[in-house]
Amino acid sequence: MPRMIERFKRWRFLPVAPSLVMTLRRDRLSEDANAVDSKTVVLAVLACALGVTAAGIAQLLTHLIGFVTNLFFFQRFSTAFIDPYNPQNWGLWVMLVPVVGGVIVGLMARFGSRAIRGHGIPEAMENILMNESRIPLRVTFLKPLSAAIAIGTGGPFGAEGPIIATGAAAGSVLGQWLKLTSRQRKILLAAGAAAGMTATFGSPVSAVLLAVELLLFEFHPNSLIPVAIASATAESVRAYVVGTAPIFAMTPITELSQSILVFSLLVGVVMGVASVFVTKVVYAIEDGFEKLPVHWMWWPALGGVVVGVVGYFYPATLGVGYGNIDAILHGAMLPQALLIFCVMKFISWSIALGSGTSGGTLAPLFTFGGGMGSLMGYLALQMDPNLGFGVGMAGLVGMAAIFAGASRALLASVVFAFEVTQQPLGLMPLLAGCSVSYLISGILMKTSIMTEKIERRGVHVPFAFHADPLSHSLIKDYATKEVCSLSQGMAVSSVFSQILNQTSPYVYSVYPLTDENGHYAGVVTREDLIRKAAGSQGLVGEFRRSDAVTVRPDQTLHAAQVLMVRHDLEALPVVGKDGKSLVGMISHTDLARAATRQS
Repeated sequence: MPRMIERFKRWRFLPVAPSLVMTLRRDRLSEDANAVDSKTVVLAVLACALGVTAAGIAQLLTHLIGFVTNLFFFQRFSTAFIDPYNPQNWGLWVMLVPVVGGVIVGLMARFGSRAIRGHGIPEAMENILMNESRIPLRVTFLKPLSAAIAIGTGGPFGAEGPIIATGAAAGSVLGQWLKLTSRQRKILLAAGAAAGMTATFGSPVSAVLLAVELLLFEFHPNSLIPVAIASATAESVRAYVVGTAPIFAMTPITELSQSILVFSLLVGVVMGVASVFVTKVVYAIEDGFEKLPVHWMWWPALGGVVVGVVGYFYPATLGVGYGNIDAILHGAMLPQALLIFCVMKFISWSIALGSGTSGGTLAPLFTFGGGMGSLMGYLALQMDPNLGFGVGMAGLVGMAAIFAGASRALLASVVFAFEVTQQPLGLMPLLAGCSVSYLISGILMKTSIMTEKIERRGVHVPFAFHADPLSHSLIKDYATKEVCSLSQGMAVSSVFSQILNQTSPYVYSVYPLTDENGHYAGVVTREDLIRKAAGSQGLVGEFRRSDAVTVRPDQTLHAAQVLMVRHDLEALPVVGKDGKSLVGMISHTDLARAATRQS
């Protein structure tokens, strides 16, 4: 730590960095989890820097994808972000382009880092749950590069997944560099991920909700504020660079019909079933690749064969496909063409993703859901042209609902669809459709497309957030009042009989000591009495622990829990405000009773 501070001073980078770092390091000394404190301020400052970084990463990756696309499909040097389809120079050779991209990604994963495989968010979740939010530094560079190659060579993925993963990696690396705690690294990881999503779609609020629902696994002010600031910062940078227009503009929704609620609920049912189907197919394909008698390094190339063949006959399936989503929301695709496109896109995407290449899931899911919703809208309007809603509205509900069912990020799905279209009247049908899709998906499938891989490894992913009962329960309400205390002037030889004959309902490994006035004087452990004091002719006070800690009745059970773990104690003495009167003991048993009572 001193070496790092000296490095900061030598570089004259961020002059307040040493004091900021020390403020964060003091987190290990805190006894309670305050709503907000000085550490929240420091994390917010770091999150602001992450927001700028993620916005830069988004722009860099977008230009990098454009460069690869232009190089492979148009044979020119340009960073313009365009679709791969080139009707003036379209030959059988284009089927080899995704294969070449798959070979390169496979080599990068094999000799660089296997962590670049996958679609971004599940890998970030895995690092939070299994690796204390530690992501290797090389992933920060290899993930966007591999994603740019995979997508730029025709991979049917969105750019948002890799950007989110890279932003998360940047937050994790910053936390590791500053030697922060696991929880602080998690907050910065989530902040980087949220900023990455915001920088891609211009959706700051839904990005924060996505971080809460899929990454933070908590709803607490001192984690929510840094994530929100990172997202807001990324949005301000994005607005300066590309403007504030919605990424998926659609015909304005000016009124809602009486039947829109029923139709939205029906779309939600279909999307809930579809989200389960999509998840099952993707992981079935992954399982199929696992059984192939070839090294996993070559799987992305095999997936690229399918991408290339499908892309040759249906060029719209290649690349990120944001333009396809825009066309769906405008109702610009005829039903038959839309059906064929969705089927071909799904085949291409599911096999490519199952092969373990580097790509995203959000844009493809929006495409499938939007397409199916629009098809339902076409069908409903044929049955009754006076229903009062458009195909674009149906596509919007389907787009959000399938993501809600597949990811189990309900609120993020609703707000995302609103932010990327800026249609406030769409909130009611979105809420209805996404809720039903979530319900159906939850009934039919225990896991989600984000958690299936982690659950298979035996790691439980939390899906419900509750307030910690220990954080709002006071020690005075659960402490044991009947205490077996020892006088420090007592002879050791007479101690054992008192311990054996104690009437207290609990037998502790720690015993409080009192002085001649009955005031609290410290503690002695059973281990010391047995190992050190046995056979001694001295007094109990000679074996008093100098590092003893106490708690007050008005502190929370969470504070007691932290101290017990930190000092490896089974119980703690509870003393009055004067620090002298012994009023009870709080133990692990008391904590468990409190948690059980309030669950």
